[in-house]
Amino acid sequence: MGPVSRSVRAAGALLATVVLLLATATSCDGGIGGNAPGTGTGVAAGTDTAAGGQKLDWKRCPAPSPGEDSGAGRPPGDEWECATLRAPLDYAHPDGDSIGIAMIRAKATDPAHRIGSLIFNFGGPGGSGITTLPAFADDYRTLRTRYDLVSFDPRGVGRSSGVTCLGDKELDAYYAADATPATKEEEKALVERVEQYAAGCSKNSGKILPHVGTTNAARDMDLMRQVLGDAKLHYFGVSYGTELGGVYAHLFPKNVGRALLDAVVDPSSDPVQSALAQASGFQLALGNYMAACVKTSDNCPTEQQIGDLLNRLQKNPVPGGGGRDLTQSLATSGIAQSLYSRDFWDYLTEGVEDAENGDGKILLALGDSMNGRAQDGKYSSLQASLNAITCADFAQRYTAAEIEGKVPEFRRASSVFGEFMAWSLLQCTGWPAKGEWQTPDVSAKGSAPVLVVGNTGDPATPYEGAHKMAQELGPGVGVEMTYRGEGHGAYDSGNACVKTAVDAYLLEGTVPDAHKICS
Repeated sequence: MGPVSRSVRAAGALLATVVLLLATATSCDGGIGGNAPGTGTGVAAGTDTAAGGQKLDWKRCPAPSPGEDSGAGRPPGDEWECATLRAPLDYAHPDGDSIGIAMIRAKATDPAHRIGSLIFNFGGPGGSGITTLPAFADDYRTLRTRYDLVSFDPRGVGRSSGVTCLGDKELDAYYAADATPATKEEEKALVERVEQYAAGCSKNSGKILPHVGTTNAARDMDLMRQVLGDAKLHYFGVSYGTELGGVYAHLFPKNVGRALLDAVVDPSSDPVQSALAQASGFQLALGNYMAACVKTSDNCPTEQQIGDLLNRLQKNPVPGGGGRDLTQSLATSGIAQSLYSRDFWDYLTEGVEDAENGDGKILLALGDSMNGRAQDGKYSSLQASLNAITCADFAQRYTAAEIEGKVPEFRRASSVFGEFMAWSLLQCTGWPAKGEWQTPDVSAKGSAPVLVVGNTGDPATPYEGAHKMAQELGPGVGVEMTYRGEGHGAYDSGNACVKTAVDAYLLEGTVPDAHKICS
């Protein structure tokens, strides 16, 4: 299972990839430098200087590279344009080395009533906006009437100097390996693998690792705002993108326009608290899946069956196709991936049944999606970027002994996911750069209202995080809204109440009543 951070995956960002992988699986045989935070005055270091007279050179977008986080394997349509923003690698030294930030946009379809740009971040951290926004643009066609839809690969992600740590074959072995040690020898082996992974990141991407944190990504967004010609930043943040949006609001409160935070990260949680909440969230989602499954099917797995299957796979993997095996770690990743959306639930039912009968192809395909592995065996930068950004942000470094002491608490939170979540806290062990904070500051006094939407059934960013984010943003800034649903996020769920309220806010500036509830 890949490292766990503020969100294991961006909200539904790789549905197309999963469907393609599953189609193949069922038809063939064989988840830390950075600069000091800004002052919250609306002018953080370096962005005005970096903007200068910079102009973006928009051109037709290229086709995805091998292993890129796409699924479609083709370039976006003619309505999409791509460009590269130049940003300081280190905002403390704006005249030093620069980094290219890959951007994509589709212009507003009603230019006479255009509001400006709406900038998307789909989470991860490590999700590619370049590939995700075009793939899901139909969900935002109403917003596109009055906004240019804009997204980007944050620094250290995808086409923006995406972090590289290990080769594809090495990553196959890394993600398949046992991630829940039961002995001191196994603990030592796990720590050694994590440290070797960090050494690979340092060797291949060491120059940028101190500079890929969320504070710098927020500064990049303000630079983006200026170069796009927008007086205010209008923003649509999902999952980890809510944390990025909160940090932006803290650094640049006077520059916030209309901002939506959907599938909300709890900014008050440290990595242990966040991982515990995720363990509980995935356990809740698993229970909701099983309760719904028995109403429509007679082959639904029980929690005991899933636990027994994972225990068997730890010692006896089953064939997953293409010469690869479904291991316990890969199966757990696949089960977690399937809980991000109700669209995956039927695959989970079939995948568990198949794995019990010795066929691991479906769960392996789901696990590959979690880990950013494409059908051709190439890995995107997704998990490496997730690791790098998380370790650039958080200063905590946990030892195996510390985690071992927390495992019982994690098991109580989730019998299926608890141990994996606990041992994922090793992800920054041996990391070659320091972290910036214990928890991020998202206080945004003086900001325009920010709409914060929580989903009661969200596994990756549990519902309570929305309330905490609204509180931390501050009085008059955080406006909390609830969706009583399933899956990761609210706007893309298809719920008409959520969509109507969010569209009215982003298109007309109509702020919903406090504590509005959609079911």
